[in-house]
Amino acid sequence: METLPTPAEAEALIRRHVQPLPVESRPLAALAGAVLAQSVRAERDQPPFDRVTMDGIAIASEAWRSGQRRFRIAGTQAAGQRPQPLPSEACLEVMTGAVLPPGSDCVIPVERLKVEDGWAEVDPEFVAEPFGNVHTRGLDCREGDMLLARGTRLGPTELAVLASAGLPRAEVRAEPRILIVATGDELVEPGQPIEAWQVRRSNSYALHGALRLRGYQRVSEDHLTDDPAALRERLAVHLATHDVLVLSGGVSMGRFDHVPRTLRDLGVGEVLHRVAQRPGKPFWFGVGPEGQAVFGLPGNPVSALTCLVRYVVPGLHTAVGLGPRPPEPVALGAAFRVKPALWYFLPVQLDSSPTLGTVALPKATHGSGDFISLLGTDGFVELPPGPADYAAGHVAAFYRW
Repeated sequence: METLPTPAEAEALIRRHVQPLPVESRPLAALAGAVLAQSVRAERDQPPFDRVTMDGIAIASEAWRSGQRRFRIAGTQAAGQRPQPLPSEACLEVMTGAVLPPGSDCVIPVERLKVEDGWAEVDPEFVAEPFGNVHTRGLDCREGDMLLARGTRLGPTELAVLASAGLPRAEVRAEPRILIVATGDELVEPGQPIEAWQVRRSNSYALHGALRLRGYQRVSEDHLTDDPAALRERLAVHLATHDVLVLSGGVSMGRFDHVPRTLRDLGVGEVLHRVAQRPGKPFWFGVGPEGQAVFGLPGNPVSALTCLVRYVVPGLHTAVGLGPRPPEPVALGAAFRVKPALWYFLPVQLDSSPTLGTVALPKATHGSGDFISLLGTDGFVELPPGPADYAAGHVAAFYRW
């Protein structure tokens, strides 16, 4: 009896064979969504000075403790100005973001002051504390501290940190050039006339959307028929111009499933074909002669989207330098029985339970072609082979669409 890899083993094989993409330097404004290929350390202390956090007056807290409640306003310290020392027994008007004037150690907010004729009188209920309303120097980080490590995907907060570190550019992994290839004579583009025996080309749009929502923007598409010669010609071109091919359909063992044989003829080394799972058992993966990652997804919509999330996304993460991410654990919100002796990918809808917290409600389909049943679901859970009954509360690995 044939022994097929489990989903975890298949993912590990893919990660082991996917080659990292080249490193390139990009300007700060073009880094959103990229993955760092360098580490980033703090340029200086952050904040780099004792920073005023509220508009008001800066005083020496010792003067307040000695009973002084009325202060002469000796000047103004605005953000971005060279600091000026605090005159004795006086105060300086300060603005948010300004350097705390030397000689002061406390900021009294403007809301707690009565200002008149150049004097500031403090609310008698206010209690002045040393370094109150002051963001002290180096509180967030010190010069040379590690801020960002290699393999970090750059979002808004990471970009702010890069800028604060004084970097106008950073080294990142190149964005993969991805091509989604739908195969099949029966597929017809939306908006075109269709016969009763044909179906709409829908997989490509689901796969494209799933990739773009994960930050992969260089995604294009093609539709190839089941003609072996045409398939070979077009795939040869695509292999030469893309880093990743994601094929949908033609990977099973039928008479018109030409994809695995064509890929082998083009020098794509087969790494795995078929996984002990349902849906998506015919899943295929190989590596091209120039290191291209080639994924062959089954043509049925549920299988295609499931395999994309379970295998293509981890492969892409490896290519751009993102390490393995453990799946989210989530408890089943209702019992479910797994019948086949295969790992089962069960579509679920997330909900909340007063006793279990976030739960996954099973939303079984009518088969791997029933993409309509995926409406309203958030992803799928991976359940070990059956026959087995999984009770409500069973914790399973959850993967988001």
